[in-house]
Amino acid sequence: MIDTLFSALTFLAVIGSGLAAGLFFIFSNTIMASFARLPAAQGIATMQQINLTIINPAFMAVFMGMVVLALVLGGKALLGWSEAGAGWLIAGAVAYVVGCFLVTIIFNVPLNDKLAAVDPSSAEGAALWATYLSDWLPWNHVRTVASMISLGAFAMAFARTA
Repeated sequence: MIDTLFSALTFLAVIGSGLAAGLFFIFSNTIMASFARLPAAQGIATMQQINLTIINPAFMAVFMGMVVLALVLGGKALLGWSEAGAGWLIAGAVAYVVGCFLVTIIFNVPLNDKLAAVDPSSAEGAALWATYLSDWLPWNHVRTVASMISLGAFAMAFARTA
């Protein structure tokens, strides 16, 4: 019974990290490049709206739910190190918690908060926008890669425990 529960949780971690990887990938690959082509005021206003809109129950359930799942699965793997897939569970947990969650909290959110505080049509806003794009995007690339690593590691763990 407990093995079935952890197998199901691992499967949910595959789905959750896949959703995160897809979200961060589309920002890295398309959305931010599109915003960079817009006049600063439009790019700022749009990103401000995205940063408000993304804080919703569905996103938070996936984003924060993955932190809980990763910690539970990583903890289980540490306690049962000799079990099949334990190393993959730890790798997936570390990749998500450090490379996705902590990077978001430490780097992306403070940049978003600075952007939220400016008037999109101001000179201050235009100056911030230029640095925002160059500062925010590399950290989003880190989140993208970390989420992809997490996805792969949780998928490998699931394959070994299912």
